[in-house]
Amino acid sequence: MTADNPTAAPSAPAHASADTSDQRQVRLDKRAELLASGREAYPVAVARTHSLQEVRERWAHLVAGEETADEVGVVGRVVFQRNTGKLCFATLQESGATGSAVRLQAMISLASVGEEALADWKRLVDLGDHVFIRGTVISSRRGELSIMAREWQMASKALRPMPVLHADLNEETRVRQRYADLIVRDEAREMIYKRDAVTRAVRDTLYGHGYVEVETPMLQLIHGGAAARPFHTHLNAFDQNMTLRIATELYLKRTVVGGIPRVFEIGRLFRNEGVDSTHSPEFTTLECYEVYADQFVMAERMQEIILNAADAIGAGRTIETAKGTINLDGDWRWLGVYPGLSEAVGEEVTPETSGTVLRAIAERHGVKTDPKWNPEKLVVELFGEIVEPTLIDPTFVFDYPPAAQPLARPHRSEPGIIEAWDLIIGGMERGTAFSELIDPVIQRERLVEQSRLAAGGDHEAMQLDEDFLRALEYGAPPMGGIGLGIDRLVMLFTDVGIRETILFPLLKPEA
Repeated sequence: MTADNPTAAPSAPAHASADTSDQRQVRLDKRAELLASGREAYPVAVARTHSLQEVRERWAHLVAGEETADEVGVVGRVVFQRNTGKLCFATLQESGATGSAVRLQAMISLASVGEEALADWKRLVDLGDHVFIRGTVISSRRGELSIMAREWQMASKALRPMPVLHADLNEETRVRQRYADLIVRDEAREMIYKRDAVTRAVRDTLYGHGYVEVETPMLQLIHGGAAARPFHTHLNAFDQNMTLRIATELYLKRTVVGGIPRVFEIGRLFRNEGVDSTHSPEFTTLECYEVYADQFVMAERMQEIILNAADAIGAGRTIETAKGTINLDGDWRWLGVYPGLSEAVGEEVTPETSGTVLRAIAERHGVKTDPKWNPEKLVVELFGEIVEPTLIDPTFVFDYPPAAQPLARPHRSEPGIIEAWDLIIGGMERGTAFSELIDPVIQRERLVEQSRLAAGGDHEAMQLDEDFLRALEYGAPPMGGIGLGIDRLVMLFTDVGIRETILFPLLKPEA
């Protein structure tokens, strides 16, 4: 390791043999010394003139040993330091335009800053501190672009030792202390920018089709719009029990009833269910609705959204994953639920297949079932367990039984199925869409059945929402709708679990 390499691994923090609390006390003492001497440990502002990236770009032409009289003021976090007798080296770090670390070397010499300032640097500066450096831009003898300091100032004193660069944090620490992960790992910072690019691409695609973004309530009196278990809370002002929303669907449809033809919302949903590599109790979705569209128009919208997001994130349209190669540029296949399941199990399954036969199929394939499940529910579960994991390239799985989506309309020509699809990519559901059910009479029948299931102990069944039904009775135009998991879309392009795509995921409290 050389002092002239700003990407080299940092030296161990001072007092490495002490535990964290001892190191924290040492740093607290340094903070106190700064304050006692009349200096700021956390100033309101510093005289920054350039970012580290701007310095690297503007003076990239300097050759080894070349010096300039150009003076700049820069700020960065100290991620490496080497203190010698008359010359100290430090590497400053900031985040670049896409999250990758930008680093620049600072040189603090006795000749340039004087004996007192050099001694203060050696005594008061630790890894992790944010420092301000004013000095001239030079290229060191080894050709490393550097700032030869004329003065320095503490910009923010770090009281805890910084994690070591290039030494992986364990997964638990990465997600539990994401701020530490962001400091030391480019991939963590880059994930934020990738997710932002995906979300902007989704919005831009919809804006291009004349959609308007709206915001709907998170606190709701009645949970609906999806089959999911809600979180319960209490509104003291009204002495009213409420739930956190499990979907945005019902309020967005109310908006369409009111005359807004194309609406969408990107927002947080909350479902009090399991936590694993693909599920989080708190997650982000897109829902959008378009008048005079159906499931096929919405499939076109979905494909455009995903391809635009892939281009925006720079992931390419051929994605290598642990499950296989995904080709987004190929044909996006359509696969019926009943034909797909029939082919997979080696016998014909239709809407008329009995529960007894379906349970026998489940037993042969090791799929667990619930005695309360009716044949429609069994078909959905069997397809999800047997067929869905095998669908690597984009596949619209359609012609579901009605129990799968109580808010989708009956098929226009085929009895026993509905107009709805799930998009499966990489063996995982990424989004769904319907030709939306707008008949208030049939919708009431579906929701009444859901309320019966809820009364029978089904915690995921929807409640009967009389206000939503009243809205439909004013007349809802024909419409198509999409639901797309933003987290799962990011997972598709980055091939990581959901906890890596969420900046601060919900975790079990530390013991």
